[in-house]
Amino acid sequence: MKISRRKTLVAAISLAVLGLAACGKKEEAKPEVAAAPASTAEPLKVGFIYVGPVGDAGWTFAHDAARKQVEAKFGDKVKTTFVENVPESAADAERVIRDLASQGNKIIFGTTFGYMEAILKVAKDFPDVKFEHATGYKTADNVAQYDVRTYEGAYLAGVAAGKLSKSGKLGIVASVPIPEVLRNINSFELGARSVNPKATTKVVWVNKWFDPGKEREAATTLVGQGVDVLMQNTDSAAVVQTAEEKNVLAFGWDSDMTKFGPKAHVAASTIDWSGYYIQRVTDVMEGKWKSGFTWWGLKENMIDLKYFNANVSDDVKKLIAERRQGVIDGTAPIWKGPLKDNTGKEVLGKDVVADDKFLHEIKFYVEGVEGKVPG
Repeated sequence: MKISRRKTLVAAISLAVLGLAACGKKEEAKPEVAAAPASTAEPLKVGFIYVGPVGDAGWTFAHDAARKQVEAKFGDKVKTTFVENVPESAADAERVIRDLASQGNKIIFGTTFGYMEAILKVAKDFPDVKFEHATGYKTADNVAQYDVRTYEGAYLAGVAAGKLSKSGKLGIVASVPIPEVLRNINSFELGARSVNPKATTKVVWVNKWFDPGKEREAATTLVGQGVDVLMQNTDSAAVVQTAEEKNVLAFGWDSDMTKFGPKAHVAASTIDWSGYYIQRVTDVMEGKWKSGFTWWGLKENMIDLKYFNANVSDDVKKLIAERRQGVIDGTAPIWKGPLKDNTGKEVLGKDVVADDKFLHEIKFYVEGVEGKVPG
């Protein structure tokens, strides 16, 4: 390629000028290419408060399993914290809830009935924090309620118990006499009587959610009274362990308890909280969280009767599957009149199906449940 003298001269002059400039002025450092900014997004802090130990079965175990699912779903976008063995006393619960809020948790789940008033109190002081309370009945602008239709699992267990019991005498180790627990007891009996109209249910109350010693004593008492199938509304595996020792049948509660009584364990009324927790954490992340009340059950895969013993016949499992579907699609509701309490008083008229308001206000035993409701 031919280069003209004019272009050569211009280039030379340009180089000379640049050289002079360099001699008269300190060379400036070349600007560095800016590195990509590090992510400044902080993980969403999520707190959980448990009434019992996490352990390896039961109510608290089920909540903690769901907490782990939240971590698996969101990875480093969340940071979860839990505090176990928090008593339901107002002072203890408030202290822990307030501490979690002060630590920057933006949504806090209180997982037992007795935390309700403490949550409401703390929520007033932390309006930017979302609080969720399990099994209660009060809400606020930043407090929501959630629950699982445990009575649906109890009903299916009752159907199985009615088919498997040789004596027709069933027993329940019960925790605290609130509508939630009464609803479960009654639904169990309704399930049993749907296949054995003469089935009866005895109840022993321990007045605590988690107390293995008292649960064991209660189960032993029931077996001594001729009960051959046990259910529980308590958190430990003591009832299933006792059933194994006493050679009777039992149902796991809230989670699979097979390993605690391989021969005794018929099946488990199992809760899966993960779908709800993931949804609510998502709502906070997307700015869509709202207060309210959520009550999920079989239809939403939050409760089910699972982990059947190999000795349970296909006929019984088929019956359970049919009843499950009937509850889900509404063709076979659990609470449908005519129904009487155990004093003979009608509580639901013929063909009347109980609504959620009715179910939340149950303070009685249905026909077939023996004794009186405490207090």
